Amino acid sequence: MPVRAESFDFISNLDTLWAVVAGAVLATAGGFVATQIEHRVDSRRRERQAALFFGEIMALLGVTVGAAGRARGIGDPYGPVTMRLLRMIRRELDVYDRNRERLFELRDPALRARIHITLLRTMMGVEGALEAAAQANDIEAELKMNPDIAGPRRDHLQARFADQCQRRDGGFDFLIEASEQASNLTKELEPLAKVDFTKLVAATRGA
Repeated sequence: MPVRAESFDFISNLDTLWAVVAGAVLATAGGFVATQIEHRVDSRRRERQAALFFGEIMALLGVTVGAAGRARGIGDPYGPVTMRLLRMIRRELDVYDRNRERLFELRDPALRARIHITLLRTMMGVEGALEAAAQANDIEAELKMNPDIAGPRRDHLQARFADQCQRRDGGFDFLIEASEQASNLTKELEPLAKVDFTKLVAATRGA
């Protein structure tokens, strides 16, 4: 039976259809692979930027807390220099608080938790020291302005003053302990950030 020309046209059209389908499948697969690669590259980039951000915050906190510790050991332990440094630390922690969601750009959940808890502990320490220092200053000022206060009232104020001084010292010590933990965490962030934070700290101290 002779093969009609229409049969050849059908086979040719079928080949063309399969070529179109195969091209579409390959294009879709290629687009999917390209999207996945782009997503992975973007995730790595954002993780590196987040590691750099949190590493710098914690490294610089260590420098500032160290300076506050040295200031506390000279002259008035909680004089203007020490208090100014404590307020500076609080402002640095505000930067973290405003950018806390960037923690989720770090893929390791355990590392995220350690960073968050350590910076919260640092915040608790500096806030405790600042609040207790303000209370102690107010009580001390009241005693100086009212030297005639005597009896149970003076005893009460002096007891409150001693308690706030103890809280102030405890908050400061807690701050130092937490800042040391923060400095240790920068070591874990160095491979992700691709930065040696010890050089950053050395440059800051030398500035």
